[in-house]
Amino acid sequence: MTPVPATAPVRGPRRRHAGTHLFLAAMALMWLAPLLWTLYAALRPKAVTDKYGYWSLHGPFGLGNFATAWTQGRMSAYFGNSLLITVPSVVLTLALASMTAFGVSRFRWRFNITLLVLFTAGNMLPPQVLAAPLFEMFKHTPLPYSVSSSGTLLDTYYAVIAVETAFQLGFCTFVLANYMKALPAALTEAALVDGASVWQQFSRVILPLSRPALAALATLQVVWLYNDYFWPLLFIHDGDRLPVTTGITNLQGQFLLDYNMIAAGATITVIPTLVVYLALQRHFVAGLTLGADKG
Repeated sequence: MTPVPATAPVRGPRRRHAGTHLFLAAMALMWLAPLLWTLYAALRPKAVTDKYGYWSLHGPFGLGNFATAWTQGRMSAYFGNSLLITVPSVVLTLALASMTAFGVSRFRWRFNITLLVLFTAGNMLPPQVLAAPLFEMFKHTPLPYSVSSSGTLLDTYYAVIAVETAFQLGFCTFVLANYMKALPAALTEAALVDGASVWQQFSRVILPLSRPALAALATLQVVWLYNDYFWPLLFIHDGDRLPVTTGITNLQGQFLLDYNMIAAGATITVIPTLVVYLALQRHFVAGLTLGADKG
C-alpha cells in the first residue's frame, strides 16, 4: 500500500466547514430578511408602492416616512413610557432575584431546594394563561384617583411593572442561583468570622462578585421587557400611556393604512434595542451561556 504523502490536502473537514458556514449565512439572511424588507418599505413613498406594488424595485427613496411617523405617531412620548416601564421592572427583577438566589444558594434550610424548583417551574407556565384572572384582579383592586385615573390598578404603569417583574423573576433567580453556587463558600465563611451580618455578606461579598451575571441578565431583561407587547396592551387603555411597541398601532388610520409609514415606525422602535445590543454584545453572549459550566 502506497502511503499518503504528508503534504496531501485534506478536503473533507474543509468542505464540511464551508457547508456549515454557508448554512449559517443562509439562516442569518433568513432571520434578517423581514427586517431588511421592512426597512426597504419604510424608505419608499406610499404613492410609489401603490403604483408599482410592494415587490417592485422602483424609487425614489427617502426618509420622509420616518419623519412623519416620529411626529404623527408621537413616538418621543411613547419612548418615555417605555422607559418608565422597562427601568423599574429591570431594577426590581434583579434586586428581588439576587436576594432570593442568595438565600437558596448560600444557605441550607428546609425549603431552599423546593423554592428554587418552584421558581424554575414558574418559567414553564405560559403567561397568557393568567391574562384573564390578572385583568379581573387588577380591575377590582382600588387605588386613589390621585394615583390612578381609573381608580383601580388597570390603566397604570404599576400593573405592567408588577406583572413583568413577577414573570421574569423565576428565570433570573434560577440563573443567579446557579452562578452564586459556584462561588467559593470560603468567602462567606471568612466574612462570617469577621462578624459580617447576612446582609453584609450579600451586599459586600456575593453581590460584587455577581456583577458579570447581573450585567448579562440586565441586558437581556432590557431587550425582553422593552419589546413586550402583550401586557401593556392588556392593562393600559389610555393611548397616552402606551409604550412604543404598543403605541405604534396609533399609526393606523381609520379608513386608510399607510404600511410604509408603519414600517418606518417599526424600524424606529428597533433602534434602542440595536444600540443596547451593539454596546453590550459581550453581555448578550455571556447571557446565552451563563450557568452552562456552573452549579
